[in-house]
Amino acid sequence: MRSVRKLAVVALAGAALFGGASPALADTPKPSPSASKSDAAPTEAGTAFRTAVAVRQGQQATASASSGDYLYWMFPADAGQRPTVNARITLPEAASRHGASTWRIDVYDGLRRRQPCMYGMQSRSAAQDTGTIELSCTLRPTVAWADTWSTDPLPGTYYIRLTAVSLPETDRGLPFKAEVEPVMADTGGAHAVDGRLATPLGAKSAVAPEDGWASGWWTDRWLWTAAGGLLAALAGIGGYTLTRGRGRPSGVPRGA
Repeated sequence: MRSVRKLAVVALAGAALFGGASPALADTPKPSPSASKSDAAPTEAGTAFRTAVAVRQGQQATASASSGDYLYWMFPADAGQRPTVNARITLPEAASRHGASTWRIDVYDGLRRRQPCMYGMQSRSAAQDTGTIELSCTLRPTVAWADTWSTDPLPGTYYIRLTAVSLPETDRGLPFKAEVEPVMADTGGAHAVDGRLATPLGAKSAVAPEDGWASGWWTDRWLWTAAGGLLAALAGIGGYTLTRGRGRPSGVPRGA
């Protein structure tokens, strides 16, 4: 019975170890890799997909433009990451404006498909006297592979588009400033799939993640698989120990 108790203690300890590790891997945001000191943050934006300016994960890009312009940036997102795009807009002087305006950010994948925001305020109206507004868009977790008909986010380049979707005609052309920052959270193996892309979408167009493209080769499902194998082995040993004593008592001759 002592051996059984020891096995039970080991099994419970293993379950607690792996069970406690999973939430940390799945729920704790991973610090976004920042650009090195030699990589200055962008101070401009493109005006179309083809001229989008590359920004690294965790890097804050800035730009000055005219109200009514379309601003474009691009950033990389790898498998297992959940991108969030934050934007801050410093509006023109209130005295020069003639009414309210509405601003919006949209995020597109490497195939230029607009991805829905699961969380955040991607569109917001500003009164004439409002000085700044903040927008955000959190996408679905990026998966390593998906069917061709699916719109699931895939590893590769993502595009940010920022513009005023509504403003008085007389306010077009007024100067404003924008700040955007793409940040990543690691979702762990909760959204892992079997399979991966041969090449991330549009990977040649933008900067790669600081650690390179993982493309889903590692997930914390490996830990769960190892934990399951360990617990199964312990259960087998425990079962054998419990049933071994139910046979013929030792020292009793056959036929007795």
